[in-house]
Amino acid sequence: MRRVESQNALNGTVRVPGDKSASHRALMLSALAAGESTIEGLSPGLDVSATSHIMVQLGAVRRDETGTVHITGPTSGLRASSQALQCGNSGTTIRLVSGIVSSIEGVHRLEGDASLSRRPMDRVAVPLNLMGSSVTGEGPRITAPLEIHGTSGLRGIEYQVANPSAQVKSAILLAGLSANSITTVHEAVRTRTTTEDMLRQAGVSVVSTDMAAGRSVVLTPGRPRPQVWRVPTDPSQAAFFCVLGLIHARADIEVLDVEDSPERIGFVHVLSRMGADITTSQAASGVTLHARSSQLHCTELHSSEIPSVDEAPILTVAAAAAHGVSAFRDMGELRLKESDRFEGSMALARLLGCRVWSEGDDFYVEGVGGAQHFAPFAINAGLDHRIVMSSAVAGTAGRGCDIDGADTVSSSYPGFFDDLASLR
Repeated sequence: MRRVESQNALNGTVRVPGDKSASHRALMLSALAAGESTIEGLSPGLDVSATSHIMVQLGAVRRDETGTVHITGPTSGLRASSQALQCGNSGTTIRLVSGIVSSIEGVHRLEGDASLSRRPMDRVAVPLNLMGSSVTGEGPRITAPLEIHGTSGLRGIEYQVANPSAQVKSAILLAGLSANSITTVHEAVRTRTTTEDMLRQAGVSVVSTDMAAGRSVVLTPGRPRPQVWRVPTDPSQAAFFCVLGLIHARADIEVLDVEDSPERIGFVHVLSRMGADITTSQAASGVTLHARSSQLHCTELHSSEIPSVDEAPILTVAAAAAHGVSAFRDMGELRLKESDRFEGSMALARLLGCRVWSEGDDFYVEGVGGAQHFAPFAINAGLDHRIVMSSAVAGTAGRGCDIDGADTVSSSYPGFFDDLASLR
C-alpha cells in the first residue's frame, strides 16, 4: 500500500520516459535487421524489457552503454528459441512478437502474467492464420499461452481490422515483412502510425492512404536496415502530469519533448475543449506541454479522439474535477486492457465523489467542480499501471489517497513517483 499525500502547490518540469510504443518497435526492427542498430532514450519499463529479452532469445545481441542500447540482428535472421517467450504484462509484446515469429520456422510458445493471460489474442491470431502460420491458445478468445507454428512461406493478405488497434495492425505488418506478396491493412479509425513511420525509416516500403476517418496501409515485403533510433518521450505518460497541472488549485507544470503525432496527443485537444490552460511549444524532439491550474468544464469524448484509449483513465480524473456531466463514448476497448479499465475508471470517479453511470460502451461522469472537492480514498489498482498513476494524480491534487498495488507502475514508468515528488 502506498500513501499519496495532497500537495499545496506544484511547480516544475518533468521529462517522462521514452515512448513505449517506439521503444518496443525499435528493439524489434533492430533485431530483424542485419547488423548493429543503436537506440537512444529507450523506455526503462518492464514491458519494454520483456521485448528486449525476447529479441535476445531469438538471436539478437544487446549491448548497453550509458544512455544508449546497441542491438545487433543476426545476418541469417532470427531463429526459434527452445524456451518460452515471456511477455510479462505487455500486450504490445505478445501481439507484435506473434507477428514476428509467425515467419520464423519452428514452434514458439508465448506466455504472459495472469493479467495478460486474460486478454484476447484472437484479433491477431485470425489474420496471422490467414497468412499461413498457426496460432492457437486457450478458449474461444485464444488467450495466452500461445503456441505459434512459424513458417517461411507466409502469404500477403488484405485485411480489415475489426476494432481500432495499432497492435493488431503492427502484428500483421511485421509478419508481412517476410510474406510472398504485399500486405494491406485497412482500419476504419486511424490509429497511431509508429510502426509505419519506423518501418519507412528502416527502408521498408510502406504506403499509407487516409480515407474518411480511416486509413489503408500497404507494405511491400523487405528486411529493415540497421538504424540509429532516437526514442521521443511518451505522450500517454505525459497526460498524467498535464492533467495534474490543470486540476490542481496551484500548479504550473511543463512536460518536455513529447512525441506529437496526431494520433498520440488527442488528449491535448480534449483538455483544451474542457477549458484547459495548456499550451504546446516546439522542442528538440516533438513538443513541450505546459499545463497551468484551470477551471474545467464537461465535454463529450469519443474513443476515436484517443484511438488507443490509453488516456481514458486520466481523462476520467479530469472529468471528475470538471463542472457538469462528461460523456465517454464507444469505450468498450477499455474492458480488454491490463485490467477492465472501463469499470476501473468509473470506480475511481465514484471514489472521488462523482455520480457515475454507463450505457452499453458509453460511460458518464458528473464532475464535482474541482479537485479540492475530491473525497480522500483508497483503491486497489488491479495490477494496472494507468489506474495507479491516475489515482496518484487525483490524490495529489485532491485530499490524498492510498493505493494498493502501486508497484505495478514499474511495468511502464518505474520513476513515476520520483517525478511526482520532484514537483512538490
